[in-house]
Amino acid sequence: MAALDVRPGTRRTGRRPAPSDARPAARRARRRSAALGLLAWVAGLGFCLPAMWMLLTSFHSEPDAATNPPSLAAPLTLAGYREFFGARTGVTPWPALINSLTASVFSTLLVLLLALPAAYALSIRPVRKWTDVMFFFLSTKMLPVVAGLLPVYLFAKNAGMLDNVWLLVILYTSMNLPIAVWMMQSFLGDIPLSIIEAAQVDGARLPTVLARVVAPVAAPGIAATALICFIFSWNELLFARVLTGVVAQTAPVYLTGFVTSQGLFLAQLCAASVVVSLPVLAAGFAAQDKLVQGLSLGAVK
Repeated sequence: MAALDVRPGTRRTGRRPAPSDARPAARRARRRSAALGLLAWVAGLGFCLPAMWMLLTSFHSEPDAATNPPSLAAPLTLAGYREFFGARTGVTPWPALINSLTASVFSTLLVLLLALPAAYALSIRPVRKWTDVMFFFLSTKMLPVVAGLLPVYLFAKNAGMLDNVWLLVILYTSMNLPIAVWMMQSFLGDIPLSIIEAAQVDGARLPTVLARVVAPVAAPGIAATALICFIFSWNELLFARVLTGVVAQTAPVYLTGFVTSQGLFLAQLCAASVVVSLPVLAAGFAAQDKLVQGLSLGAVK
């Protein structure tokens, strides 16, 4: 039986005292953890500072927003938002916002419908030389976007599809499909084959397996892929700027209208940027739990 510690000032616990260097080591570990936590907070605030500054500037008047150095104590006003929504000019941003939402949502749905069976064939039921197929998908993202701008413009012009939002849906689908297949191939690779084989034994065919077995299990990965494709489509500017005019104008193109020959309307531009960023922030907030799970899938093999 171990001897009890009966030295004065100690309790009879039946345990040997901890080594003399255990407490300093624990204190050093706590200090290191606190320093890393503080560094993480500083880095996070550094990343959020431009967005916070944009939000603050959107509530300033144009003269206060244009001061150098900027004034933090300037009076707040909603004039920038009223101007953005056409209180004085009568020109509203709703058509551009609806066009962006239409192009982003429909292209994301098409990407998911095409990427899910492709990822299934490349991960769960791999085809021959599937690695070559994956690198072919990746190689399509190596071409600069501006290099394909002229052929796409000529095709759209000859097909009579200029200033058409459905042309943007097709383009955004083709642009986001490679990255979606890459992401979902990694996600579907973690699905146990026993689940799929059990469904096939019960008589489920491929569409049923994809819709009722694969999709629910890979829902976090699908949500992460959908959100990334939605963000890429919502933020795209080059093709929308060249291929659209007034009818199919998107929100990023509408934002460029605040930079005119008369100068930069900074407060209105910041207000417009805040409003345009809200759909992406709302989508990310709604899917944040599945987004974290989806981005962590396939990270450890």
